Amino acid sequence: MADGPDNPPSDDRDDDRDDDPIDPVANPFAALPLFGDLAKALEGQGPLNWDAARQFAMLGATQGEAEHNVDPAVRIAFADLATIAAMHVNDVTGADTTFPEPRIVTRSQWAAETLDAYRPLFTDMATSLGQQGAVDDADPSADPMMQMMAGLNRMMAPAMMGMSVGSMVGTLSQRVFGLFDLPIPRERHEVVLVGRTIDDFAAEWEIPLDEMRLWVLAHELSGYRVLSIPHLRAELTELVRAHVGGFQPDPSAIADKLGGVDPLGGGDDPLEALQQAFSDPEILLGAVESPAQRELQPRLDAAVAAVVGYTDWVVDAVAVRVIGGDALRIAEAVRRQRSSSTPDDMFVERLLGIRVGEDQVMRGKSFIQGVVDRVGETGLTRILDLPDSMPTPSELEAPGLWIARVSGE
Repeated sequence: MADGPDNPPSDDRDDDRDDDPIDPVANPFAALPLFGDLAKALEGQGPLNWDAARQFAMLGATQGEAEHNVDPAVRIAFADLATIAAMHVNDVTGADTTFPEPRIVTRSQWAAETLDAYRPLFTDMATSLGQQGAVDDADPSADPMMQMMAGLNRMMAPAMMGMSVGSMVGTLSQRVFGLFDLPIPRERHEVVLVGRTIDDFAAEWEIPLDEMRLWVLAHELSGYRVLSIPHLRAELTELVRAHVGGFQPDPSAIADKLGGVDPLGGGDDPLEALQQAFSDPEILLGAVESPAQRELQPRLDAAVAAVVGYTDWVVDAVAVRVIGGDALRIAEAVRRQRSSSTPDDMFVERLLGIRVGEDQVMRGKSFIQGVVDRVGETGLTRILDLPDSMPTPSELEAPGLWIARVSGE
């Protein structure tokens, strides 16, 4: 019979069509048009959605307000002060480091450059978190809810990871003074300062502007010096990458967390409850610390403590010379900021393994002072430059053991 208005074209395909590209397990919401369209939009974004990361980083950095370019007079002022700070850092460390002229950037520039610089780290982290763990999709006996949560996680995690990473970097740009607040080496080794943040901090704590700028320059030049040592730089980079690549995803954690969300009661807006649930990185990522990460953490802690301890030890010595009595007041103000942990600090610690709180700084400074007491400032510089000089966790508490091992004494 011919096709016509009363006889629509026949469809010989059966219900189990082989050419349907949607897997109901991998995409648990394929049957719902809204979620199906969302799933298609999210396809092909890789382990981390970089567009989302950039947008959220810029929003966090600028707070939605227009941002002005750095005043040339500010650049000149920092360059002049950097000459003074560099001379004293080299004198204190006994080194002869040639420092680049500091580059002064806006908060949004810092955020954008940080995303690019740490892209390999964030990609490794997103890849490890995107691996399938506790649930085997091919196992017909697996819990359907677990399968659905695993599929939902795979669909949403890249976008949510991008938003989480971008928000973290954007918020950090409001607080950091330069590159070495986070002692994570970058491929491009330079001195970069966030001028507005430094000047705002000085105004908030009523610190003379040039003194604050000198203090920050001493800190950033000291960080530049220690991370100029190739083997220290390489080992710290390797430890951080090993940490971010060591996560074990746990879809059951997502199911457990979402099990407490009641979209039908207990709140006026069920969609808002669901949105808040997925804004929690623990729910989104289903991340659990792996045995490999727990084994690695003491080494990473020791490396970070040594780097930040050295940096702060040098800053203290330089600041007393170039600033005088106000150096202690600046150090105390910075210490208070460090000790006030924010959710973004916890996110950095949780995902990157970097802990730079007051305890870490004091452990590192105590180690450095113990070395200087034994071999002097020039001896410290000489030993740091020797191969394999990153201290172990036990050596961090016993500087004499570190000196004996590295110097062969």
